[in-house]
Amino acid sequence: MTIQENVSLKPFNTFSVEAKAKYFALSNNEEELLAVLNQYKNLHRENPQKLPLLFLGGGSNILLTKDFDGLVIKLNLKGISEEMMSEDEVLVTAKAGENWHQFVLYCLDKNYGGLENLSLIPGNVGTSPMQNIGAYGTEIKDTFVGCKVLDLESLQIENFDKEQCRFGYRDSIFKQEGKGKYVILEVTFALTTKKHKIKTDYGAIKAELEKMGVENPTIQDVSKAVITIRQSKLPDPAVNGNAGSFFKNPTTPHEEFEALQKKFPDIHFYPTGEMVKIPAGWLIENCGWKGKQIGNVASHHLQALVIVNKTGNATGKEIFDFSAMIIDSVKEKFGIELEREVNII
Repeated sequence: MTIQENVSLKPFNTFSVEAKAKYFALSNNEEELLAVLNQYKNLHRENPQKLPLLFLGGGSNILLTKDFDGLVIKLNLKGISEEMMSEDEVLVTAKAGENWHQFVLYCLDKNYGGLENLSLIPGNVGTSPMQNIGAYGTEIKDTFVGCKVLDLESLQIENFDKEQCRFGYRDSIFKQEGKGKYVILEVTFALTTKKHKIKTDYGAIKAELEKMGVENPTIQDVSKAVITIRQSKLPDPAVNGNAGSFFKNPTTPHEEFEALQKKFPDIHFYPTGEMVKIPAGWLIENCGWKGKQIGNVASHHLQALVIVNKTGNATGKEIFDFSAMIIDSVKEKFGIELEREVNII
């Protein structure tokens, strides 16, 4: 493995912002990854100060606000395997470097159900458990079985099950105390082969299926509906750099929400057990940010939840500062402090 120096990270992040890595390496398999991590330890010994380490998957959930004064490893591990467990269940394992949407399409082509509502989510398989990605009433944890990880201290491989991952809303152990301690190598999902559980009640899926003239949807129909909805609202990163949803949807206790609803009767919400989820996009739009542009950065004109590198020339700091203004604006009007979903580096 060759570690390169002073490498541009612009091609490796979907915001398409310029930032340089002091050191950079591409790992195509576990052997190459172990080799580069051993080289990293040698660099550590040469550098008396701790040398930061950053792993990049699809680069779709990251905002680079400055050059990275350490080693960036681009994970490019590829491969998909299957194991039939019963007539109606198959375990499908994908390596970390597999593109998430292409993996979903692979499963749909095999008529494996469970991931169809997660179609067209940007990024790679390896980062999907980190924030428990979800959309349209489905989350990774619904089909997740386990993941193989590498302990970065011992360089030993471990296996995490669902309980160990401690999934929450856009959260997991890998964003908490496990952050920076492990790198995910592959992920295994339990999918259906016959008795699929079709989910069409969340969001605009049902309405889109009606437009398609579909009365008894298949998992493939649901996927097509989700893709159509997402493409109609979300910008293509190849055209306008973005990381999809920039903020998490906030949740609040019922009592606090009722007080908020009295003040804002038309507020959008989704009950989730003991809490109420409020769409961050609605909050942002009702603060006047939808379509608003400041310098090189804008809130997308069709989905206020998405921040875009409008001119293609935005810096990471410009995007971060823009997001900070949105947070302040929502806090001032609604008393709710939005939390960034995107990782800030």
